[in-house]
Amino acid sequence: MGMRSPDNTVQAVLDLYAQDLAPLYDPSEIRAMAAMVFEERLAWDRTELSMRRSERLSESELLLVYKPLKRLRQGEPLQYVLGHVRFHGLRIEVAPGVLIPRPETEEMVDRAIRSAGPLRDALDIGTGSGAIALALKHAFPAANITAIDVSSDALGQARRNGDRLGLPVEWMLADVLGAELVLPPVDLVISNPPYVLRSEADALDGHVARHEPGLALFVEDDDPLLFHRTIAEKAYRALSPGGQLWLEGHRDHIRGLAPVLRGMGYDIVEPLSDLSGADRFIHAIR
Repeated sequence: MGMRSPDNTVQAVLDLYAQDLAPLYDPSEIRAMAAMVFEERLAWDRTELSMRRSERLSESELLLVYKPLKRLRQGEPLQYVLGHVRFHGLRIEVAPGVLIPRPETEEMVDRAIRSAGPLRDALDIGTGSGAIALALKHAFPAANITAIDVSSDALGQARRNGDRLGLPVEWMLADVLGAELVLPPVDLVISNPPYVLRSEADALDGHVARHEPGLALFVEDDDPLLFHRTIAEKAYRALSPGGQLWLEGHRDHIRGLAPVLRGMGYDIVEPLSDLSGADRFIHAIR
């Protein structure tokens, strides 16, 4: 298998991860990634990994923890290599062509669930892997959850996640920017739409820019709130009185959406920061 190691010890594998991934990640990230590989492939938690550093791995074990390194060296995101992420307690499978759910999005979903109360109907716009819609369905089993995406590949992945988890969601192929799309009546609209400026592409981590779908990431510089404004306009017509809108956005632009939403007629508009303190979300009530 071509592993450059003098022995088959756990420490040798960890050293190889540190050496090969040093050009791409800082040491703490590499340690975390290696720990996740051992947990996923060998079911070892971090304590076990630490205690067994001097042990020799069998050839089959060695192959299991070494193979991911080949893909990681190419800059492929760990989530694609492992094939899944944990999102709001759910195992969400991801693959190239589908945006990897972020902790910030999970934070928004958690806030939306806690503020929603009894939920009858909800809509997730730009569902990607289906993470948001499936988290809502898991939290509100009796609710009708609809999720739309412009990518058939992403929608296929979302549908497979829903089937595997036994969480029925209505999946729709649609472009939210299309004039013909009219949103159904709902109590909640939630979205993590594209908000990274095209001019910021070169500043992104290489594993994001080269491997994750630009369709789900980027918006043109001359209209950074295009998706947010369009979603808010359509959501206003779809939401019942007291219905809620949740949007994730760019730390430099999301706060600027607040006066736009007030101008549309939303009763309450609340910009919110994420756990890092960055402006990240807008919560509005119809």
